[in-house]
Amino acid sequence: MTAWIDKHIRVLFILPCVLFILVMIIVPLGYNLYLSFHSWSMSAVVPPRFIGFGNYLTLFGEKRFWDAVVRTVIFVLIALTAQTVLGLALAMLINRPFRGKRLAQTLFLLPVVATPVAVGMVWKLMYEPTIGFANVLVKAVGLKPMKFLATTGLESLLSLVAVDIWEWTPMVMLMVYAGLVALPDTPYESARIDGANSRQLFTRITLPLLSPTLLVAMMLRLIDVIKTFDIIYATTQGGPNFATENINILAYSTTFSYFEFGKAAAITVLFFIVVIAISGIFLAIRKHAEVDF
Repeated sequence: MTAWIDKHIRVLFILPCVLFILVMIIVPLGYNLYLSFHSWSMSAVVPPRFIGFGNYLTLFGEKRFWDAVVRTVIFVLIALTAQTVLGLALAMLINRPFRGKRLAQTLFLLPVVATPVAVGMVWKLMYEPTIGFANVLVKAVGLKPMKFLATTGLESLLSLVAVDIWEWTPMVMLMVYAGLVALPDTPYESARIDGANSRQLFTRITLPLLSPTLLVAMMLRLIDVIKTFDIIYATTQGGPNFATENINILAYSTTFSYFEFGKAAAITVLFFIVVIAISGIFLAIRKHAEVDF
């Protein structure tokens, strides 16, 4: 017995991890894929019925599904772009020596450590049209009061985008700042000797050397932004009139409000495929963007 253990010791060490992944990830994914090809409602006492690609075809024919896709794309594009630009700017700012730098770094990171649900509830109060603090600021600059989350237009979605930007820009800042600190001084010294100005240093040296770190930060945030659920659920639950409903809220509602488990499983399968495809594209781009220094 001892000889057999010694011979297979490497397999035995990784076996618990493999079993954990199999039970907690592979099995649920497989069952979810199985459900996506079946019609099953928890409100009816009948077993799942195989319908092939019926759930997928139903989704592709529903306006509500495509509206949720469009809202998800708008949310992702605006939030990711703003977080990348602002995160890079803040990282460049705190990378400079100034008085109170440590305090500034701590204050910038406070939104990240807050619970998203708590953040959503606080911003819901701030966005309250009549007594909310947001409209106090709007009136202070001479603008008309806004409805924020109480409108069925794009304003509700953009208000939630602003919350996501406020909470998660510091995360991008932290990752970019770590990349900035790791950059070598030699290229900058050589460029200054050749007469390069600050703009040229940033565009010709900082950005190219920082691009792998930026791509990683963008990929992690992209995956997280696509999965946004807690902030939306804590504030509007996808309303009013589905104005802030994204793919995740739609999948949740389909599961726990309409009990259409097969259709909800199809939504999550499509979502999983999109996330895997985007991650693969970003990893491929990062591989080509790596710079040796």
